Amino acid sequence: FAFHAQTTDRLLAFSTNGKFFTLTGDQLPGGRGHGEPVRILFDMDKDQDIVTAFIHDPARRLLLASTAGNGFVVTESDVVANTRKGKQVLNVSGADEAAICIAAAGDHVAVVGRNRKLLIFPLEQLPEMSRGKGVRLQRYKDGEVADVRVFAAEAGLTWSDSAGRMHTRALDELADWIGERAQAGRMAPQGFPKNNRFGETGL
Repeated sequence: FAFHAQTTDRLLAFSTNGKFFTLTGDQLPGGRGHGEPVRILFDMDKDQDIVTAFIHDPARRLLLASTAGNGFVVTESDVVANTRKGKQVLNVSGADEAAICIAAAGDHVAVVGRNRKLLIFPLEQLPEMSRGKGVRLQRYKDGEVADVRVFAAEAGLTWSDSAGRMHTRALDELADWIGERAQAGRMAPQGFPKNNRFGETGL
């Protein structure tokens, strides 16, 4: 992950076991070396990976989701960890892993599964919690979540194709995909990326 930060910034890292880890920019190695493994900076299990890392914004809200499609909204100030062991926020078990951490800025959620089914529902259908397993975003028979995006209805849903071109669909053009949380959804519209992802989250 690469992003511009200051040495005074707090940085957050979210791992596949649903934990958040916190460090400040000045804790990162300086100079022109090869850096250090994050497992030296945090007490991370060997079988865990980093889902995403970003600069902490205490005013922001995040949407977290697991591969099974469970998730919730959390205030970013509630995920800051005070120890190297991190802070457990999204509870996962078995083969289920934390997979999504995006900014919850908007009023609608678009979720797409690896089965290419897309579902759109109001963000207010997701609870705001400080920790837990969350609720079901989308129902899968034997699949898992591929990507999630929170967007404002008035701005429409945007995704980028393999060539990097941006596509935006107004909410009224997406009426066939609007439903209730935990439904299965419908096959994504023509032109939706083959990798089943909306593109950069902008965190």
